[in-house]
Amino acid sequence: MEPRSETKNGKPRSKDTDRPSLQQTRHKFSRMMSDNTPDAFRNVGRKPGLQIWTINNMKMAPVPAQAFGNFFEGDCYIVLHMSEKKGSAQSADIHYWIGNASSQDEQGAAAIYVTQLDEHLGGSPVQHREVQGSESPRFRSYFKNGLIYKKGGVSSGFQHVDTNSYNVLRLLHVKGRKNVTAKEVEVSWSSFNKGDIFLLDMGKSIVQWNGPQSNRREKLKAILLAQDIRDRERGGRAQIGVVEGGHEQDSAELMKVMTAVLGQRSGSLKEATSDDKPVKEQSNNVRLYHVFDDSGNVVVQEVAAQPLTQDLLLSSDCYIVDQSGSSVMVWKGKQASKEERRDALNRALNYVKAKSYPPSTRVEVMSEGGESAMFKHLFKSWRDKGQTQGMGKTYSAGKIAKVDQVKFDVMTLHARPELAAQQRMVDDASGQIKVWRIENLELAEVNPNTYGQFYGGDCYLVLYTYLRGNQQQYILYMWQGRHATKDEVTACAFQAVNVDNKYNGAPIQVRVVMGKEPRHFLAIFKGKLIIFEGGTGRPGVVNPDAAARLFQVRGTTELNTKATEVLARASSLNTNDVFLLRTDRICYLWYGKGCSGDERVMGRTMSDVLSKQDKQVVMEGQEPGEFWVALGGKAPYASDKRLQREEPPHNPRLFECSNQTGQFRMTEVDDFAQSDLDEEDVMLLDTWEEIFFWVGNLANKTETKEAWNCAQEYLRSHPAGRDRDTPVIFVKQGHEPPTFTGWFHAWDPHKWSGGNSYEEMKKKLSSTASLSQITVDMKNLNMNKSPVGGSGGSYGAPGGPVSGPPLYRIHGGDASPGPLTPTSPSVQRGQTFVTKTLSPSSSFTPSFAAGGAKSPSAGAMYLDPGLLVDKSISELPQGVDPSHRENHLSDVDFQNLLGTGRLDFQRLPKWRQNDLKKKAGLF
Repeated sequence: MEPRSETKNGKPRSKDTDRPSLQQTRHKFSRMMSDNTPDAFRNVGRKPGLQIWTINNMKMAPVPAQAFGNFFEGDCYIVLHMSEKKGSAQSADIHYWIGNASSQDEQGAAAIYVTQLDEHLGGSPVQHREVQGSESPRFRSYFKNGLIYKKGGVSSGFQHVDTNSYNVLRLLHVKGRKNVTAKEVEVSWSSFNKGDIFLLDMGKSIVQWNGPQSNRREKLKAILLAQDIRDRERGGRAQIGVVEGGHEQDSAELMKVMTAVLGQRSGSLKEATSDDKPVKEQSNNVRLYHVFDDSGNVVVQEVAAQPLTQDLLLSSDCYIVDQSGSSVMVWKGKQASKEERRDALNRALNYVKAKSYPPSTRVEVMSEGGESAMFKHLFKSWRDKGQTQGMGKTYSAGKIAKVDQVKFDVMTLHARPELAAQQRMVDDASGQIKVWRIENLELAEVNPNTYGQFYGGDCYLVLYTYLRGNQQQYILYMWQGRHATKDEVTACAFQAVNVDNKYNGAPIQVRVVMGKEPRHFLAIFKGKLIIFEGGTGRPGVVNPDAAARLFQVRGTTELNTKATEVLARASSLNTNDVFLLRTDRICYLWYGKGCSGDERVMGRTMSDVLSKQDKQVVMEGQEPGEFWVALGGKAPYASDKRLQREEPPHNPRLFECSNQTGQFRMTEVDDFAQSDLDEEDVMLLDTWEEIFFWVGNLANKTETKEAWNCAQEYLRSHPAGRDRDTPVIFVKQGHEPPTFTGWFHAWDPHKWSGGNSYEEMKKKLSSTASLSQITVDMKNLNMNKSPVGGSGGSYGAPGGPVSGPPLYRIHGGDASPGPLTPTSPSVQRGQTFVTKTLSPSSSFTPSFAAGGAKSPSAGAMYLDPGLLVDKSISELPQGVDPSHRENHLSDVDFQNLLGTGRLDFQRLPKWRQNDLKKKAGLF
């Protein structure tokens, strides 16, 4: 089948016939792979966590946990992430990662396995294609300490540089502040530059060299990566030293070590290279295409452009959502044919080719009901089946949001910050209020008797003070009237800075645009918030008073109610709400047929605040003639209850705002946590109803200033057509309210006061004992020879495939590196390994790292479970201890057979261990 793109007029746009498709690749390997499919997925676990396989000879080979984050450039990998959030069903993401040097056959095999794995898991996972160097935020979030690109690969023509865990010599080029990558480069001074960080990894010793132009954040990330290599790959036994490139004379001993390996440096270092390549800007040019088969041809036909709505997607079809080439997403309807669903990934890749998009274009494939958060964010509205929102529901009818909340215990807000975040409430609104109005560009205190009355021609500052843990907390609202002058809006922001300084920077600043008041703002005025369309509240100024004024009342309790002035015309009415019509002699309370009893009660309360005149209740359909006369005559209005629709919640998104590259940009952080907030950062948290700006104590002023402008651009360019007046909340490090912290799991208020800074971590690593050990290790490096099968260890280097069948890699012997000299620093890179297949009767003596426990993480090799389960002693491979067969299982096999991880297993009493082994056939 050949894909062709069509416009709405049916004219062909392009064809893709010059590249072997996945369909052809599928046919090529179908016989080879079909026999292996049951075995390939036999060990796929369904518990939350990460599982990784590499493609080896067109088969899936599991990667051990200690190798996670290491990727050979010549290979392809399949990464399965299972997650289970409280109160929601289990979800899965399947990524297939393509190394820059991997073969077309390997890429095709990986794509086919992804499709089959998706079917094996019921068709619900989201499929992602990842290309080396252009990985998605979601993929990078699995590897918080960074990705390591290793030279070599099964089908690249290289050999895996698999060495003993201590028998290592490599140079890693580390780049990135938030998304860290480390790439193996030539072990030579010629690889260095002034702007980046390099890790010289010598097995038992790791030296971090910081370029003179590198920043603190990059240095900290590099240290965390070095520690991760030490702990995960070396069992915590390697020493780490740090050299500041601009002050090498302060680290004389470490420089001797580097010189011994790299030789004397001649000439000056290269200038800094550009950092992470810019992330493609958010585009609001989103198009939806219908994908279907027409007489053997795949037709791609445009359906709609942004903003998209969910009702455009039909369960019987498949669709492509194209975000201007930055990402291509395929949606598979539940009732689409099996062939269409199976071929979805192939069609997406052919679409990318037909549109001449770069090979690194992000591709996602998802099924109906299993949509990714990013996919939902591209739609104006999205409703999941059976979905509820927090403790209540939010409705939108017309221009003003309607909030229908059930009662909840406000005392739990601080104990449960996640509830505070969902409800957008920092407390029960019982704190103290002080209000100023901007008059002549200065602050003028407002009479407390008029608190809650806001005029569209004014700007106000509202300072709210409350207690949290016996400490005073502050929120400073900047309310901007729709008809206020630009000078007044500017003065409002300026005066907010003055108030903020008066309280030593403690207040949380919230910009509020008239008509877009956040929930907490409504709550602090206890059901008496009235928004006048125009005029001013300044004393002595007489506002022109119309003969009739109409106010729309929204809310069910004093925590969520406000009255907003609307045009005094019959067309402004809405059958779902309460309206107050104030004339010069009477105040009408108009109850629409769709309003609730609670709304009527709040309407009565609001009428007492708005008018001291007589009140008359008017039921919809029973209006007196004077009522219509006051509104200028009877006219059609919104009377369909279907206008009342629920506004769906959206998953929050976190972005880093940075100008480190000289150009301001935003980078998304997926699966975020508090640890992603750094003191040098400015972060944007989008919770859909509100935009938070979190500013670290060390953030630079340029980033802080640009962030405000960036928020407006972010809302303007959002593909879902976001409201540009969404409230923006300014939060400073150390003063985070629960409405912010509740979006983070396990928030630690003492993180920054007791956490390790870069300087503290460097000081710990640079102890005299550590430096001495690095020097000793360097002297012994030339003596590190490992005879074949000797006790030097036979650990598969991180990232190397560990296959199911009993394949053993034996290192050392003639393949061991010769003496290191300055002129041959990278001789180890050409090192080879020997692969030996053992039968059950073959001789095998497991070897372990010196001083290590007898576990695979310390050097033992993995065996196929079939050689261990329900086997007599005489049937076991020689060298396997019959009482510790579990030591020769891969991490995945161990989990599947024994139902627990290694560490948890070791904590169990001996009788319990034996019981589990008996049930698994390992005793």
